[in-house]
Amino acid sequence: MTEVVATNETILVVGGGISGMTAALEAAEAGKKVVLVEKRPYLGGRVTQLYKYFPKLCFPTCGLEINQRRAKMNPNLTILTMAEVTNLAGEAGAYTATVKLSPRYVNDNCTACGACADAVEAEFDDEYNYGMKKRKGAYLPHVMAHPAQYVLDPAIIGSDDAEKAKAACKYDAIDLDMQEEEVNFSCGAVIWATGWQPYDAAKIQPYGYDRFANVISSVEFERMSDPKGPTGGKLLRPSDGKEAKNIAFIQCAGSRDRNHLLHCSRICCMASLKQTTYVTDAWDDDADVSIYYIDIRAIDRFEDFYQNVKSNKNVKFIKSKVASVTENKENGNPVLNGVDTEGYNRYANEHDLVVLAVGMQPSVDQDSFPVDIVVNREGFIEQSDSNGGVFAAGSASDALDVNRAVQHATGAALRAIQVVNRVAGAEG
Repeated sequence: MTEVVATNETILVVGGGISGMTAALEAAEAGKKVVLVEKRPYLGGRVTQLYKYFPKLCFPTCGLEINQRRAKMNPNLTILTMAEVTNLAGEAGAYTATVKLSPRYVNDNCTACGACADAVEAEFDDEYNYGMKKRKGAYLPHVMAHPAQYVLDPAIIGSDDAEKAKAACKYDAIDLDMQEEEVNFSCGAVIWATGWQPYDAAKIQPYGYDRFANVISSVEFERMSDPKGPTGGKLLRPSDGKEAKNIAFIQCAGSRDRNHLLHCSRICCMASLKQTTYVTDAWDDDADVSIYYIDIRAIDRFEDFYQNVKSNKNVKFIKSKVASVTENKENGNPVLNGVDTEGYNRYANEHDLVVLAVGMQPSVDQDSFPVDIVVNREGFIEQSDSNGGVFAAGSASDALDVNRAVQHATGAALRAIQVVNRVAGAEG
């Protein structure tokens, strides 16, 4: 049975992505007791699914490893994975949280040896790779998963595969009798860091994401570009596995649109510019990249990066809101249709692959939120005194890049610390 030792001076952090980890670590390293709740089987969130950061094109694994080491070393931090907050009652300085823990079916004896995965046969869509490949019914979510423990898919429980996994484990780490649990504990402040989710590209009907195999989303292209991803880092067309060299990026796919997302997600332009370098690095002079855009938002420190990409002779910028995507039935190539608004020339351009730069949608669900909070029209949590001791961090508050999300999460940690300090002062 899981026990959480907490008081009204404890800070609850909901969401274990880069913002949640940052807020939790900053508060814990300031001496506060922190409980970090993450619904996935591992920490790190969507940052773990990135191949590179912009604008330096460095790898997230370095910072991720540092944060994981900080988390392992801090006795003030309690981490609950495969966990969700189902209720939060009370007020600032005196909340009671209810958390549901889903069974992993693997205990702390796990050494991540992989014997259980070798033993099972059932396969499922791999969530980490956005369903672009399969994973086993016993799996390690990704190579740097923290905690480094395997997970058994609940669909195999009660099957021969589950028994095979248990029999294959030399460390008695498979526990097929694990049950869902519910834990209740006190906390004085709450940091909501549930991050973002990519907008559903299938809702943008004119772009044919759900009809044409060679139209994919930007998050899928990011995983495809990663050497540890579903194609081993090769830029391949989903329809036939052929190499994609002539690639189009459609900006603002569903963003700044009254029918979809009203807001600009800020990161999409830079994400596509970054992904353009994946193509030019892979194919050199054979690369043929077209970026269809309304305007490029690469401000401040990102301007130099934009100019470097723009100067590449293999990259074209086409100022246009693409009207529709059709398909050449003979070769499966997507065809982009629209008007170039600089020359007012109508076009029907054919490409090997089309990448939709989908926007950031907040993961906050106001209807099921456990307490009353102020949410703006885009669905992000507003900073408001009426939120009591609940503070948004990172992309729960706005569409932010990683750097700004980390900064924002640090600020949220400071606000939460102020609340529990007042509690301590009143009791002292």
